Amino acid sequence: MSTKRQPSFGLPADAGAVVVGSFEMSGVRRFDWHEHPVHQLVWCARGVLAVSVGAAVWVLPPPRALWIPAGVVHAVEASRPAMMRSVYVRRRGCRIRWTAPTVVAASPLVCELIGFLADPSAAARSRGHAERLLLDLLRPLDESPIELTLPRDARARRVADVLLSDPADPRTLAAFARTAGACARTLARLFLAETGSTFGQWRTHLRLRAALTHMAAGVPVAVVAERVGYRSASAFIASFRRLLGVAPGAYFATAAHGGHVAGDSAG
Repeated sequence: MSTKRQPSFGLPADAGAVVVGSFEMSGVRRFDWHEHPVHQLVWCARGVLAVSVGAAVWVLPPPRALWIPAGVVHAVEASRPAMMRSVYVRRRGCRIRWTAPTVVAASPLVCELIGFLADPSAAARSRGHAERLLLDLLRPLDESPIELTLPRDARARRVADVLLSDPADPRTLAAFARTAGACARTLARLFLAETGSTFGQWRTHLRLRAALTHMAAGVPVAVVAERVGYRSASAFIASFRRLLGVAPGAYFATAAHGGHVAGDSAG
């Protein structure tokens, strides 16, 4: 996967309140850690994006976007080719006061407005109306990120690396003891101390993070459940709902954005 650092973006002096950047994430699929002096709304017009802030990860299919306040260090990654639209918003005069990354619904109208604002030929007066309407339409969703802090201790990290490469590995901590070079009790203590989660919680977060990528590629829920280590689709759905607040089908509902990529030719 190709990686580069996205430049810190500031709005030109002659720009309006909003500028939209389009990024085809095919050859370059990760923008490494960076920040912007302006607010940013990250939306994936096609495919799926993962946005990281510290240990927190938000996985964004097209029905969702993420508001990132100015100055927040983040990274953006696509495991498969994707089209990212970044909406950069001038801080002065912005009525949105969210101080932490916030997931918002990318409704059909929000998507159309982003596509309109991505067209540099749009008339100034129309752009002003569209900018104000877009910001007024952003509605936060009650959704937490998936936290996945990696342990620093080499013994616990060996276990984490095995599961990162194969989330479906069913072994318990006791079964990992020989590979890790530590007993199950020590491994359990290390995971809790260094990740803030029990081993079971950490593995659940890992599995659901992997599941989101598979689901974004259109893999059926039953197949995804098996790939990431669940014994049944119903067990997977229950775990998904507990962590993310909605069922998998609702999370990826195409109705939220009408199945249409607004202004896709502007990229």
